[in-house]
Amino acid sequence: MKAPLKVAAVQMVSAASLNQNLDSAARLIAQAAQDGAQLVGLPEYFCLFGRKETDKLDIAEQPGTGPIQTFLSETARQHNIWLSCGSMPLVSSDPTRVLNTQLIFDPSGKQIARYDKIHLFGFTRGTESYDESRGILAGDTICRVDTPVINLGLSICYDLRFPELYRALGEVDLILVPSAFTYTTGRAHWETLLRARAIENQCYVLAPAQGGTHENGRRTWGHSILIDPWGEVLSVLPEHEGVVSGTIDPARLAEVRQSLPALAHRKLFTQS
Repeated sequence: MKAPLKVAAVQMVSAASLNQNLDSAARLIAQAAQDGAQLVGLPEYFCLFGRKETDKLDIAEQPGTGPIQTFLSETARQHNIWLSCGSMPLVSSDPTRVLNTQLIFDPSGKQIARYDKIHLFGFTRGTESYDESRGILAGDTICRVDTPVINLGLSICYDLRFPELYRALGEVDLILVPSAFTYTTGRAHWETLLRARAIENQCYVLAPAQGGTHENGRRTWGHSILIDPWGEVLSVLPEHEGVVSGTIDPARLAEVRQSLPALAHRKLFTQS
């Protein structure tokens, strides 16, 4: 059995300035590491909340190179932590759109995993309207990361509404859900969906979020949260920047799965 692992979710209210966001992330990651976190997750688009959709294109990086990826690698190495970038823009095959990508770095600063967001958010109600497909190219591959300390399932924000993605990951210790939920959809569905994913997959869920009013006028829901395999909320931060932390306990995972072996009782499986 693996040893318990302390994890932390960083909540941000990212701005339209890359350098300002990197400074904020560095400060909050350091706070989490000083508190003992061994794995730290940043929120979706930690590096930029632009004033317009095309701002992502201006900072998009090629895989493996660029100031954002350098920052992430050096920060993971500096604090000797496993680090999820939440998400950042990578160059795509379409010059008018980016990939919304989560990268995982190990404590040596090596990138060990990449997940491109599959499900793109679309919502219209009254004057509130979003269509991520205008500026983002969807990914098409799920990502599970098995490390010596923890097995991770990766997802980003709107993916949360598609339980088949999480079933396809298999049994993992922790699902990461870095997000920038809108205030409207977050208030209605955020905690309910996250607790459902934890309960049905019998694993921990860590969801670092954007949480506040941004320079472009958009308000994000926040409520960065850690949930255990029984669906119990272990820690949550409603709004504003800060850090949520707690411990992934392998004994708790085993207890839940042994007492209610729902994963072993499955009868229906997705056909490939």
